[in-house]
Amino acid sequence: MRKRLINGSILLLVILVLAAFQQADQVLEADMPDPCYMENTTFQGGEKLVYKVYYNWNFVWIPAGTATFTVTDEGDLWHLVVDGRTLKSYEWFYKVRDRYETYIDKATMLPVTYIRSVQEGKYRLYSRTEFDQNTFQLTNFWGDYAEDAKPTEYSVDGCMHDLVSIVYYMRNIEKEYAYKDNKVPVEIFLDKEVWSLDVHFYGKQVKRIKGAGRYNTIKFSPELISGEVFKEGDQMSIWATDDANRIPLLIESPVSVGSVKAILQDYSGLRSPFTAAF
Repeated sequence: MRKRLINGSILLLVILVLAAFQQADQVLEADMPDPCYMENTTFQGGEKLVYKVYYNWNFVWIPAGTATFTVTDEGDLWHLVVDGRTLKSYEWFYKVRDRYETYIDKATMLPVTYIRSVQEGKYRLYSRTEFDQNTFQLTNFWGDYAEDAKPTEYSVDGCMHDLVSIVYYMRNIEKEYAYKDNKVPVEIFLDKEVWSLDVHFYGKQVKRIKGAGRYNTIKFSPELISGEVFKEGDQMSIWATDDANRIPLLIESPVSVGSVKAILQDYSGLRSPFTAAF
């Protein structure tokens, strides 16, 4: 088990869950998609997803922050951006201003450049990764700020995704059928190494979200890496739309102190109709 996850931001939590959900929609290992190519049929430029994040304090759910996912069409590339921030009312305790962005090749859905800029309390981090998908080489620039980031070369075993690109890549895997009692591995390159976890798939459920209605969903539960944020044996629970979009609606997870949940608050620019609600 890894010793450390990362300086555990709310935004990172949401991205990890999204990536885990999309991977869990795969079917049999023999039907695994080509890791170096994927045709986009599920999203388009202008898509926007907004999540509100809550923290449980003494059995009371307190609004803590937001995470916003956007897609911009930039010719031969998709520009994917995730912005996370704490609410102003919460910043007296802990201020978060995180930005994750990646540029992916439209022809392959593989990343070209991945940038991560983190401001969490007094903690600062800037990381930029340049991908050479033909030679399986990465160059990662790492520092407190962009101007002092130092480069390091890495060799990987094959085509590689970043934390954001894997979400959109996996959304395009065609679903053959739903299945239960299976574990699917997820691997992501993060903080200078490859991270692995298993996702448990539990099938279809009707889920009621307080104040938002009822939805046809698929439930997933990824295992978590113990360390600063999660304890040994912790699992998240995710309820995602059972429609062509496969967007997570509700995410619930324990953390080192208390628990958090993220709820889809708003969406626009979807490529397919949102049909999970009833």
